[in-house]
Amino acid sequence: MTYADFYQESIRQPEKFWDREAQLIDWHRPYQQVLDTSCPPFARWFVGGETNLCHNAVDRWLRTQPDQPALIAISTETNTEKTYSFAELHAEVQRMAAIMQSLGVKQGDRVLIYMPMIAEAAFAMLACARIGAVHSVVFGGFASKSLATRIDDAQPVLIVSADAGMRGGKAVPYKPLLDEAIAAADHPPQHVLLVNRGLDTMNLVSDRDVDYATLRAQYINAQVPVTWLESNAMSYVLYTSGTTGKPKGVQRDVGGYAVALAASMKHIYCGNPGETYFATSDIGWVVGHSYIVYGPLIAGMATIMYEGTPIRPDAGIWWSIVEKYKVTRMFSAPTAIRVLKKHPPELMKKYDLSSLKALYLAGEPLDETTSDWIAGELGVPIIDNYWQTETGWPILSVACGVEHKDTRLGSPGVAMYGYNVCIINESTGAECGAGEKGVVAIRGPLPPGCMQTVYGDDQRFVNTYWSNFAQEQLYSTFDWGIRDADGYYFILGRTDDVINVAGHRLGTREIEESISSHAQVSEVAVVGVEDKLKGQVAVAFAILKHPELAATLEQKLALEGEVMAVVVRQLGAVARPARVHFVTMLPKTRSGKLLRRSIQAICEGRDAGDLTTIEDPSSLVQIKAAVSA
Repeated sequence: MTYADFYQESIRQPEKFWDREAQLIDWHRPYQQVLDTSCPPFARWFVGGETNLCHNAVDRWLRTQPDQPALIAISTETNTEKTYSFAELHAEVQRMAAIMQSLGVKQGDRVLIYMPMIAEAAFAMLACARIGAVHSVVFGGFASKSLATRIDDAQPVLIVSADAGMRGGKAVPYKPLLDEAIAAADHPPQHVLLVNRGLDTMNLVSDRDVDYATLRAQYINAQVPVTWLESNAMSYVLYTSGTTGKPKGVQRDVGGYAVALAASMKHIYCGNPGETYFATSDIGWVVGHSYIVYGPLIAGMATIMYEGTPIRPDAGIWWSIVEKYKVTRMFSAPTAIRVLKKHPPELMKKYDLSSLKALYLAGEPLDETTSDWIAGELGVPIIDNYWQTETGWPILSVACGVEHKDTRLGSPGVAMYGYNVCIINESTGAECGAGEKGVVAIRGPLPPGCMQTVYGDDQRFVNTYWSNFAQEQLYSTFDWGIRDADGYYFILGRTDDVINVAGHRLGTREIEESISSHAQVSEVAVVGVEDKLKGQVAVAFAILKHPELAATLEQKLALEGEVMAVVVRQLGAVARPARVHFVTMLPKTRSGKLLRRSIQAICEGRDAGDLTTIEDPSSLVQIKAAVSA
């Protein structure tokens, strides 16, 4: 079957298509209805069927490969490595599940997980899935105020945490942040379960805090049966990054998510039982949920859980892991690859990478320079993919497990099966033709695995995602895009990153791409800054390939003029930035996303906001210095 036929079946005959894909997982009770769309835009998948995420990720592999590696926990921060077979993972998850039950956790209860990238975090997620509890993972080290708002929204009966994480050789204490968040919350948990790594002193709160190691010893022989859940029961709530005001919790189901991940591991990531998958993300983000914990395990693969940076102890660390554990599929972000590009290629070439079959990149646009470099170094396909916390798995990519399809530079790919993707003119609501810029949208119903709703607020789900076009109820991705004549999509940036300059609407991504084409620019961020005359103006912050070329004021001004001339030439005078500042680093989160709103706030003299997840605070100092110079 060609991919075109495969895709069209998924759009025209979704019940037939997904009924077949549902056979990739185990069902305790068969479903009575593949799809219920009686209350659009809500969709219910595999209605009446009973299954369990933990069973499909762990238990079912006990029959065929109990001794195969399942979870490989590596920390270059503490110099520890441990491999858990499927049988050992099964035992650990049951111990964690028994502990949770002893602390009063019942089916449907929320459990907030605030953990570093250690094995116990995966045990906790899988244990929740096993007993029917709903986990909500919050990125480790998140600020106490932000954590408190999530505690109040989820209202967990239990929080699972640790004394500290580590980053760049330094301990990041969690317990003080957690205590402060609980003190500020209106709905504090009954219990806090703490993993003591010996990295930071912990003061346990009487009658609330309990030690994981002590309880694990008590439940060392625990046997906790799987709780079978109706397909549309809630599996987890994950709060979207950058949320302001009331948190927006993405709510996911059980059966649809399991089927979507199983299908994606087969058709997009081409994973097979017994192989090894290495995603370099964090469980605090959706990639960590889908492609560190659940997806690879559902596919019967070993999954690597990594605590550390890509350059510690040196820039060869990831490639040493690929060699040692014979990684077949790897998932990372373009930012991480750009970091590695700055280091000697010998650090990569010293390892045997022959097991690696493909590298997948997502999270931000993939530029030509980065793509060409890593493709040349690895000699394997570099596959971009585009998706969101809300969708849980790729919207755009290439499904080489169905049919080989070439990638196209600058494009994350074509629409994935199940996603009826379209480009919509924001003003008229009409569908755009090839080469016409519009908003990337999806016609309902969303395929299995996508968000069910905003946790606790169905109306917010409808208002936020499904009410942006007057002519038709469509899901908005809030991204600008273009589709070419062959069906490849190109993402141009967020619709809420649009700059309105004297009535002209300009996407920051377009200006960034133009500036990036200057021979001396390696990376750039563009933000819209308030201007009394024009409404907004574009301000750019660029990293140079050779910083010494802008050592003096005269050199800076000359180079700034050159960059502006490039923009004028490519996009017109209206797109010319008001200023181009040269810096040596840009503020980013630890997952590699640019903090554009923080840059904008500094430019406008406002507070930069919650910067808990920033990789290097000194980058903001540079931005402030450049603006005030």
